[in-house]
Amino acid sequence: MTDHKRVNGAVKRLLVRESRLSIDPDTVPDDEPLDGELLRVNSLGFLGMLVRLEDELDVTLDDDIFAGRVFTTVADVVDAVLDAAKETT
Repeated sequence: MTDHKRVNGAVKRLLVRESRLSIDPDTVPDDEPLDGELLRVNSLGFLGMLVRLEDELDVTLDDDIFAGRVFTTVADVVDAVLDAAKETT
């Protein structure tokens, strides 16, 4: 089972790494933009991060993960991963 706290932590940790920041991932708010003042995630980095999330959380993120979704904040990524985890269980 993939719980919200675990997914949230993994997403924030990978977003901080992708943005090349030296901050505690727990300090990143859920409503933080993916490409704003703090986080700087480009499209290629975003795709790589999704692959790492699949491996780390043992979930499958289907190619249609982008259908009907807009990824603008940390919470958007967390929600997508949680939805994918529900579909795999």
